[in-house]
Amino acid sequence: MSPRRNSVLSAASWPLVALFTAGYLAAYLLPTVMGRLGAGLGLGPTQAGAVGSALLLCSASAGFVLASRVEALGPGRLARAGLLLAATGYGCAALSSAVPLVVAGVAAGGLGSGTATTVAAAGIAGRRDPHRTSTLGLLGVSALAGALYLTIPHLGGGHGLPFAALALTALLVWPATGRLPGPGIAAGHAAAPTAPLPHRRSGLVLAGAMMCWSLAQNALWGVSSRIGTSQAGLGEAAVGAVFAAALGAALLGVIGAGVLGARLGRALPIGAGTALIACCIAVSASADDLPSFATGEIAWNTVYPVVLSYLIGLAASLDQRGRWAVLCGSASSLGTACGPLAGSLLSTWAGYPAMGALLGAGLLILAAPLTAVALHTGGRPLVPGAIRRRGGAPAAVLAAKTGAPTGPLPQIGTPEQPIVEITVRAPRRPLTKRAFAPAGHQPTPHETASTAPR
Repeated sequence: MSPRRNSVLSAASWPLVALFTAGYLAAYLLPTVMGRLGAGLGLGPTQAGAVGSALLLCSASAGFVLASRVEALGPGRLARAGLLLAATGYGCAALSSAVPLVVAGVAAGGLGSGTATTVAAAGIAGRRDPHRTSTLGLLGVSALAGALYLTIPHLGGGHGLPFAALALTALLVWPATGRLPGPGIAAGHAAAPTAPLPHRRSGLVLAGAMMCWSLAQNALWGVSSRIGTSQAGLGEAAVGAVFAAALGAALLGVIGAGVLGARLGRALPIGAGTALIACCIAVSASADDLPSFATGEIAWNTVYPVVLSYLIGLAASLDQRGRWAVLCGSASSLGTACGPLAGSLLSTWAGYPAMGALLGAGLLILAAPLTAVALHTGGRPLVPGAIRRRGGAPAAVLAAKTGAPTGPLPQIGTPEQPIVEITVRAPRRPLTKRAFAPAGHQPTPHETASTAPR
């Protein structure tokens, strides 16, 4: 691919990367949000977990409602509405000290974040390389969240700072929405509202597994701050430094996933990565000092975004219009929403180590269906005319026509049949029929006329 083509792809993708960052940031800041709610507003662990769950539940609801309406309403218009709602909701939550107003602001901000994430997911699915674009988005949100974890503890207490950071991020991303397309045109292909939803069985299995996968991740992530302060005996600054280091390691993991690309397929990174995450969660939940807590959190956050990038790419490969990407992302957000409350209840009932063991066992079970979907689908189906000859398997792309058959067609990665050069010779000129006469015979005028060349 030429440098000019790469620059064009980057220019088309960076608004989606910015929107992805703004939409996902609330989930990345969840530990400090819940910790600050408990300290600043006097909420108990279960109450703070319920507020965090309400934020993410509103985010997931926006995805379910808007999954099939992004093209009709317009990505640019929806993104601006979502960012405005997020800035207003989080801003009100930051400025208010009344619990009902904070909860209302959190709910409105969650709807805005979910709308931004929905537009970003639909647009990323329309890109030629959705895994690359989602990797850039994860890089952006990991870097920003890591910087905030280093900065917020030194700016004072109270619950307002994390919400103010979320509102400011939404406002800063606002100018990028001007480059998104208008109603009726998706980011990268024409709209086709009547096209059926392909890969229904694989998509439903993937959505359900991603919901449970995210629930297990965020059940621990929501109480990680309390594990560090109460069980490991660390201060807020030390916990923030561990989280920043973990998100820095996440940057390295995402970069590694981008470099690795599709060399190992999707099944191996998803299956083996999920099993490794299960071990990291058990280590982190049983930590009782700084080394064990830092080891578990850093190892976990290194692997988590790698697997997440492959899951996002797998969901995007099921439908070029981005509907499965949005639905699976919303299911993941639903699991994320239930995570903080589930983690609070599990840790209160059984303690942090037992909670980590239960979550790890659940992830080991989930590795099987996730790997099965990755093996079964493999990539987007190919249709006639979808292969750019001489490009080989990496150059296979989905034809832009909607309503393409979704049956047992060749998948991306299937080797092409060799092209055989066939030389076609020009046909010989037919011989003219002539009459032969004995030597010495003089042709009559009638014979001369009948045997003359035509």
